[in-house]
Amino acid sequence: MSLWESVKMALEAIRAHKMRSILTMLGIVIGVSSVIVTVAIGQGGQDKLTEAFAGSGNILSIQPSADVFMENNGVVPPDFFTQEDIRGLEQLPQVEKVITTSYQSADVGFKEEKLNGAMVYGINSNAMFETNNREVKKGTMFQPSDFQGGGASALINNKAAEELFEGKNPIGKIIRINNYPLVVSGVLAPQEGLFGSFESTTIYMTDRTWASVFGNYDINQLDLEVKDASQMKEAGDRAVDLLHRNHHTEDEYMVQNMEQITKGISQVTGIMTTVIGSIAGISLLVGGIGVMNIMLVSVTERTREIGIRMSVGATRRNIMTQFLIESVTLSVIGGLIGILLGVGISQLVNLLSPLPATVSLPVGIGAVLFSMMFGVVFGLLPANKASRLDPIDCLRRE
Repeated sequence: MSLWESVKMALEAIRAHKMRSILTMLGIVIGVSSVIVTVAIGQGGQDKLTEAFAGSGNILSIQPSADVFMENNGVVPPDFFTQEDIRGLEQLPQVEKVITTSYQSADVGFKEEKLNGAMVYGINSNAMFETNNREVKKGTMFQPSDFQGGGASALINNKAAEELFEGKNPIGKIIRINNYPLVVSGVLAPQEGLFGSFESTTIYMTDRTWASVFGNYDINQLDLEVKDASQMKEAGDRAVDLLHRNHHTEDEYMVQNMEQITKGISQVTGIMTTVIGSIAGISLLVGGIGVMNIMLVSVTERTREIGIRMSVGATRRNIMTQFLIESVTLSVIGGLIGILLGVGISQLVNLLSPLPATVSLPVGIGAVLFSMMFGVVFGLLPANKASRLDPIDCLRRE
């Protein structure tokens, strides 16, 4: 008997017991779809986390060492980064841009409205927005003249616009921080990804304007955009050496490579996805046991058929192969339905929730292969039992 004839017989047996076959495949369907949805959400979350932490470009973050942080209660000490440091770092041949950020909590007012404890940032270029994939929804970004002359303009995020202006157009309106008037030149689009819903009320101004508002040039965060990814280590080492020379210190500055951070995040989320996917895979195991039980029942029901086939020349191998193919066919059909269901649920998750879900082709192929493997493994016992039946005893069975 050819393989194709065995498959046709398996499909006929499945059609002959439609409801039983559907209930048998249900465990496989649920198992495969659960694994696909779980892995898809895990991979999507990993991509979003990586994007949120890494932004774009080859970025190095220069930070105080752990000892310096502990000595200063977890904050960057004043004058830890100076304008002289910035000018020196800009001269390094590996460095494309030096991105500085100052931040402080402050009250923001517009007419009678007042926001308490908004986060106010001072930046030295629009590169800060570029590396974090932020765009302006209304108005314009800072202009070069704003950075050069310290123009009294500000960008606000969408949450600040809603709370201060209650749906009205904020462009051109004057807000006050520490009694310093600032003209709103633009509104940033809501932040995408996992952190968008946690974004606080935020105001941005140029570093020169920051110095006028808060009376200092304290820099809380310093990032380097490196020209080439192959120069990341060299750029970091030279930057740290320069800072130590400028401040006559040792081991107070350290480099945090965003690429290393994202790799670490990927490893952690990958392990979590694997663990959760394995838990979801238990339902696939239960489905395989269901296939084995039904195939054992099928062997009992078809004892006389087995006897007739063996009496006309079918070998033990033919009988065993037939029941194995039926088991694999059940599992593969259930696996294919599970893949379609899993992909559909993943797309629904993308549409109806902020959770990202990325379905990958290898996961789908792996699900089909696992279904086939479960069909073979859990079909061996029933197939072996069928092949060992005595044809005379089978023919006596009513």
